[in-house]
Amino acid sequence: MRHGERRWVFSRRLLLKQAGLGVGWLGLAATLAQDGRLVSAEEPDRRLLPLAPRRPHFAPRARHLVHLFMNGGPSHVDTFDPKPLLDRYHGQALPTPNLRTERKTGAAMRSPFKFRKYGQSGLEISELFEQTARHADDLCVIRSMKAEVPNHEPSLMLMNCGDGRLQRPSMGSWITYGLGTENQNLPGFVAMCPGGYPIVATQNWRSAFLPGAYQGTYVDTQHSEIDKLIENIRNPRLTLEDQRRQLDLVSRLNRLQRSTGGLAPELDAQAQTLELAYRMQLEAAEAFDISREPESIRKLYGEGTAARQLLIARRLIERGVRVVQVWSGAGQPWDNHENLEKEHRRLAAEWDRPIAAFLSDLKSRGLLAETLVLWGGEFGRTPVAELPQLSGRDHNHYGFSVWMAGGGVRGGYAHGSTDEFGFAASEAPVHVHDLHATILHLLGFDHERLTYRYAGRDFRLTDVHGTVVREVLA
Repeated sequence: MRHGERRWVFSRRLLLKQAGLGVGWLGLAATLAQDGRLVSAEEPDRRLLPLAPRRPHFAPRARHLVHLFMNGGPSHVDTFDPKPLLDRYHGQALPTPNLRTERKTGAAMRSPFKFRKYGQSGLEISELFEQTARHADDLCVIRSMKAEVPNHEPSLMLMNCGDGRLQRPSMGSWITYGLGTENQNLPGFVAMCPGGYPIVATQNWRSAFLPGAYQGTYVDTQHSEIDKLIENIRNPRLTLEDQRRQLDLVSRLNRLQRSTGGLAPELDAQAQTLELAYRMQLEAAEAFDISREPESIRKLYGEGTAARQLLIARRLIERGVRVVQVWSGAGQPWDNHENLEKEHRRLAAEWDRPIAAFLSDLKSRGLLAETLVLWGGEFGRTPVAELPQLSGRDHNHYGFSVWMAGGGVRGGYAHGSTDEFGFAASEAPVHVHDLHATILHLLGFDHERLTYRYAGRDFRLTDVHGTVVREVLA
């Protein structure tokens, strides 16, 4: 009897698999999900339904991640890690030797920006982010971050992909692989960067050896017109009905190929991309169109690209997108080796009001509790000036700051510290692997169990490292 039951289950699954990769399966996914949580006894087949919602290992505190990436490396001693001792040594050599840096550095350089305490917690924040500081009691600042090398490319890869040298899937890809997404008409992972790519380009949101469906979808947010903002979504030659028939034909051919010897992962990913593009025509234009927002909300965020990006981010999260990465701009805008005072003030002015508005908006809609917001760069900057003058700071991977808000983190809290000058993490150091482990924990995952088998071994975002920083959990 058991043998007969096994054959019947196998035949049923085979029938379902042969039923198609198109709207039929999407309809089934919709019936299996309620409020983004699967109610079926079995997890959906990732190959057939790569982005269907999935349960994590345990009850999550967060359901979405928004990563505000200040690429180039903002200075922690000028933003979220005050070091008053730099005032005393300004223009002089530090009493301790300078750590090895990428470029030649010399005397101490005080911060040109004033810090003060905010909120009931008394969290100290620079004047650069005085509007964001209104949310001090929601912020969890990690002041003891550390990376591995003082170079942009490997540090970007480490922060985004968990490895600075080898090809690995991005954090956003791992999260969508583990959780799927809650809206099948939009990408599960969106990366917004205005004016082009950051350093190392699409590697920052790649899926690597994970299936292609988990790669981030890039959007150039320098554009405000919908047809330019989300290019090549509408087909100028075929109606939706014609496209549906074309995709159904592709699905039938793919099923035939799979039944006769398998389907190459690249073709599978391409078919899934075509399906997503088809579905996006129904919803993407509306999701990215901030003109649909009330004037009061647009005024709250203010003008400019950063404001537009963060308002779009809220709209995407509201519609079930799992991961949104918001970049500061093409290249490395915060890489201020000179004229730091002027450039950091300009950049912070672009971001401060929109970030404050974004946190307020999420909170008022009840979304902050289930959305983990991460702010930071790939590293920080040195407390000593880059030679030959007291104008800018070099890269600093020995110690820097990031902050998180919402999604189950402890608000109004500063974790760890750098030394008295801000050169290196000294108290409760947090490696990037630890940050990744903590983010996955907040999303409901044991980082050691979220794995993918490739080339004969089980890979994970944290590789063989990482410890959850439990002190930052609410």
